Amino acid sequence: MFTGIVTGLGRLATMEPAGEDQRMTFTVDGEGLEQARAGDSMCVSGACLTMLAPGNGQFSADVSTETLAKTRLGDLRPGDQVNLEPALRAEDRLGGHLVSGHVDGVGELLARVPDGRSERFHFRVPASLGRYVAPKGSICIDGVSLTVNEVDRNEFQVCIIPHTLTVTTLGALEPGARVNIEVDMIARYLERLMLAEKE
Repeated sequence: MFTGIVTGLGRLATMEPAGEDQRMTFTVDGEGLEQARAGDSMCVSGACLTMLAPGNGQFSADVSTETLAKTRLGDLRPGDQVNLEPALRAEDRLGGHLVSGHVDGVGELLARVPDGRSERFHFRVPASLGRYVAPKGSICIDGVSLTVNEVDRNEFQVCIIPHTLTVTTLGALEPGARVNIEVDMIARYLERLMLAEKE
């Protein structure tokens, strides 16, 4: 479980075939792996990965064909930057919202425009995810917890403050960029409960 509050940045160092999967190795900017152990979870731009041999400023992870197909991790190339967040501990503060690290789909940045000192980002998600996005609800974009401002069918807008633009990869996004999307898990469970009542 994660919060969507990015704690650091990393970069893809290498990507090598591992059977049908891919083994990715990431370097971590600054400190961030001092308490990490093999088998711990790390949210990498929104996708929960299991760390292998963390240490010396890097860690590896085996990325399945399913994850490669359902996220934008397969788009990464060596040197590309990623958002990082280690798994939530019981004593940690919940500063964002509950995030599972299970990407629901890939969205697209349509536009970004100034909004005071912040910027308003306009995204489109697959039609199947549009119904889970609600004004003033939470959404996770590339591992970053954000509040939805406006919704129009399967398009929505978020306002991103200067701090978030600086400390995450969102500040480097340009229109046309693909992003990992995780909708609010509460919406998922509510839908399941409502469908069960109709059966």
